Amino acid sequence: MKIKVKSKGKKYKVNLKKPIDISLPLSASKENVNAWYLDAPQIEPVVDGNWIASVEKGASVNFNNIQFNPHAHGTHTECIGHITKEFHSINDAVKTFFFIAELISISPKIQENGDKIITKAQLQTLLNDKKVDALVIRTLPNKKEKKSHQYSNTNPPFLAENAAEYIKEIGLKHLLIDLPSVDKEKDEGKLLAHKAFWNYHGEQRLDATITEFVYIKNTVKDGAYLLNLQIASFVNDASPSKPVLYKLMG
Repeated sequence: MKIKVKSKGKKYKVNLKKPIDISLPLSASKENVNAWYLDAPQIEPVVDGNWIASVEKGASVNFNNIQFNPHAHGTHTECIGHITKEFHSINDAVKTFFFIAELISISPKIQENGDKIITKAQLQTLLNDKKVDALVIRTLPNKKEKKSHQYSNTNPPFLAENAAEYIKEIGLKHLLIDLPSVDKEKDEGKLLAHKAFWNYHGEQRLDATITEFVYIKNTVKDGAYLLNLQIASFVNDASPSKPVLYKLMG
């Protein structure tokens, strides 16, 4: 199915039969991607006395409990409620689900202390005044191991504070990245990039979102896409999510 899309005075064609899923699946496995010092997710049948809710064990249905953390165990989308005393729900923050997005690939800059940082200058060069709603960042090198990497105590790359500030200043509402966080793993709770992106100390951006732990194959080229940002209806600061890209033509 092909449709036409108009945004900011530009017209595009989109083939909805060619989706590019950039989410990571969640499985009850130690191979599941992981961060923030938690154990692997658990997916287990309900047990009630001698009854086990598994067809393999004789039940008529499979009826599983699932235990996981959205921030630690896979692709998730979060709102400003992630860092505020006041409660804000991701289910209230996201009310529309299609956006024009730009995919860029970046090799983080290595600092003297070993930190790997995505800088404002890199973003300015790659975005080059493009008028889009969302930004998708693929970090380089882009190895398949990202899909199962155990990130705890590894000091992954992160976004410089002024880079996050720049994303806010140019009006981008939705930021997607293939890392466990836009901030440094151990930053003494400063959360500088989160706070800059959401304008924490000013007029807070309640409808802006950050999606972490995406994975974009190397075969997907940088450029403009239609983003379908799918979330579950969680009344929580974050929800597991399934962002899907469609190549824009024209």
